[in-house]
Amino acid sequence: MTMNRAIRHGGRLLALTVAACGIAAATALPASADEQPTRQQLTADCASGEGKCTFNSPQLGEAYLGQFRQVSDSLYNCSTSDATQSMTWSDTVGSTDSVGVSVTAGGKIAGIVDLSVTASYNHSWSSTHSESSSLGMTVKPGEVGWISRAQVMQNVSGTWQTHYDSPKWGHYYWFWQDTITGPAANGTDGKSNAVVVKSRKMSDAEKNSCSADAHEGRAFVQER
Repeated sequence: MTMNRAIRHGGRLLALTVAACGIAAATALPASADEQPTRQQLTADCASGEGKCTFNSPQLGEAYLGQFRQVSDSLYNCSTSDATQSMTWSDTVGSTDSVGVSVTAGGKIAGIVDLSVTASYNHSWSSTHSESSSLGMTVKPGEVGWISRAQVMQNVSGTWQTHYDSPKWGHYYWFWQDTITGPAANGTDGKSNAVVVKSRKMSDAEKNSCSADAHEGRAFVQER
């Protein structure tokens, strides 16, 4: 091999090596921690559309009943007999990601997740659920009552991929794992939403409020 051929051959090897390193660098973590974006920053770019994002390989977890929470005003019974009243309630449940950031309000996140779940499971995914109704409740003397509700919830796990038109934080592509918790349809995996009436004894301070002229001997409603 002549010297010129050796140089040309070596130049091609160097070019291939540089290209391979460029591909690897596009999917590797940056060398400096200062160059690495937070997941919140990447998620914000997905929500705004600055990053072209997909939510890949979604995996739905088994549905479960979420925690009960108060969804109505409170009925205080300062009288000496049972107090019965119809109370309205309303509840809105949203979705959060694995670091507790809401994915419900604004942006494109919910739509991206819904598109991915629909393609994989042939049914839609909703980032929020709202429901309201009314329920009769009876509160014993010296007690306070309210309505609580628990929503069927479900986790969906997957891998986010974002692509930038120009390198950001040194790379075109970023990947990260995420689990999003959101409301599921009533009856999913045999789990059902629940609405219950709860009550407790009044505290000393609450009992003292019953001596006020407006409340003495009466039941009254306090907004939540």
